[in-house]
Amino acid sequence: MSDNKNGCLICGEDLVYNDILEKTMCFYCKKIFETNVICKNQHYVCDGCHSLPAYSAIETFCLMNMLKDPLEIAILLMQHPSIKMHGPEHHFLVAASLLTAYYNTINEPSKKSVILTEAQKRAKNILGGFCGYYGNCGAAVGTGIFLSLITQATPLSKKEWELCNLMTSNSLFSIAHAGGPRCCKRNTYLAVIEAARFVNENFQISLKTGKSLQCSFSSFNRECKKEDCKFYKGSRINVLIEKN
Repeated sequence: MSDNKNGCLICGEDLVYNDILEKTMCFYCKKIFETNVICKNQHYVCDGCHSLPAYSAIETFCLMNMLKDPLEIAILLMQHPSIKMHGPEHHFLVAASLLTAYYNTINEPSKKSVILTEAQKRAKNILGGFCGYYGNCGAAVGTGIFLSLITQATPLSKKEWELCNLMTSNSLFSIAHAGGPRCCKRNTYLAVIEAARFVNENFQISLKTGKSLQCSFSSFNRECKKEDCKFYKGSRINVLIEKN
């Protein structure tokens, strides 16, 4: 969202320009750089990550971080300048956020590299505008890609096939009932929340996604439903995400 952000890409705070170079770590790639520009909360994004195309930015961040909250990962990724308000990159973003949280949670982060590459290949088959023209939001398909990869499902699988299709249907049901018009941020939230619940209930693996969420992207969306969206910033609705 670089076209709309003047401050820190991570937290929105003002940037501080120092007269002395200091060593600091890039928030996305975790490499050390010398810089004299950093935000008030000590966030720094290197020039390389700042200019990465969307799919590369998603994969780079997911490979390097050890976060276990898929919704937190998704939101941080959506703040990257290459991720637009709407776009097909969200289809990969959903799958990648869930895969990253899953493999970090089960302490198998070394598997992320191969799995994320495959997820990206599959996600690129989901066209932009899929939600309106095909009646199947790409964010929901992203949750199906996620579950297919962690269960190693194929068209000939039995229980795995069932679970993957249930996963996508649960996500799509939630997205559909939120109503149109499309919003890639809202649909990403809903898809990730449904996937976390599904994994918690069917695999007894806790993908925690926090307690509440208020969208920080609403001012960038010309079709935002505002108070009619439960994630709208300023809404009185407190969204329960993690089941007790």
